[in-house]
Amino acid sequence: MIGMCFYNQKRFACGDWSWTSFAHRCNYEYRTGETCGMRLVNMTEDDRSKCRLCEKIETKYRRRSAEVDRLERWQREGGTLVASMDRSQKLIMELEKEIRTLQRERDDRRSTLLR
Repeated sequence: MIGMCFYNQKRFACGDWSWTSFAHRCNYEYRTGETCGMRLVNMTEDDRSKCRLCEKIETKYRRRSAEVDRLERWQREGGTLVASMDRSQKLIMELEKEIRTLQRERDDRRSTLLR
């Protein structure tokens, strides 16, 4: 029996990539019924969209920007909504933390692939 190892790959506009469909088998195998365990690139398909992590980061940036605009507007209008402004500031800090976490995850993924 032949092991499976060649897969197609999708490369996103941001430079990230993902495995897509199984393409064909190689001739290397450990034991009957087992695959070689390696994934080799059969064909790379370019995709104009961004990867999942970049999409999430952009969404968080948009939410953060909207929250900053809201907070600035409340401060300009007199600041009578102190509790709402505090919640807004906490949300902005949480969004910034989530953005940093996602960026670190993306950077870790990219640095792991370059080794």
